[in-house]
Amino acid sequence: MKGKPPFDCPNCGAKVPAGARACSECGSDEKTGWNEDTAIYDGAGLEVPSEFNHNEWMKKEGLVATRASGKQIAIIIVALLLLAALAAFLIRR
Repeated sequence: MKGKPPFDCPNCGAKVPAGARACSECGSDEKTGWNEDTAIYDGAGLEVPSEFNHNEWMKKEGLVATRASGKQIAIIIVALLLLAALAAFLIRR
């Protein structure tokens, strides 16, 4: 691979020497996401926009765990008590 210039790792952006089998910073390699052909994507405008807010996106997609309300907790407690009462009834039968 002589004559080929070093390139930036598409995964972490670190400089990768020509002929390297993996990125020394993040460990990416041809099997996990880069090869010699990835240089064509440099500067392709695939960056995340600066106005993108990851936390808002997570909330919008319903991927953020929220605390249960008092009403939800009460429903869970009542359901568990009913299950315990049913189990006790079935065991004594």
